[in-house]
Amino acid sequence: MSNRSIIIMVLVLVGATAYLLIKGDGNIDMGGEKHGAEATHVEEAKKDASTAAPVAPAAAPAADAKK
Repeated sequence: MSNRSIIIMVLVLVGATAYLLIKGDGNIDMGGEKHGAEATHVEEAKKDASTAAPVAPAAAPAADAKK
């Protein structure tokens, strides 16, 4: 590979990374696993789940349909 193609590849990867970081919510936590009072994402997930629409029950298996 020539130096020019490597530079172009690096610029494309930097551009893609910048695009994903800008379009994302920007709330990236690289601190690892949290426990105790620091683990606030559990409460947020429960809040989101309670406001979501209820899920329809699964269809009956084919074996039960024959009866």
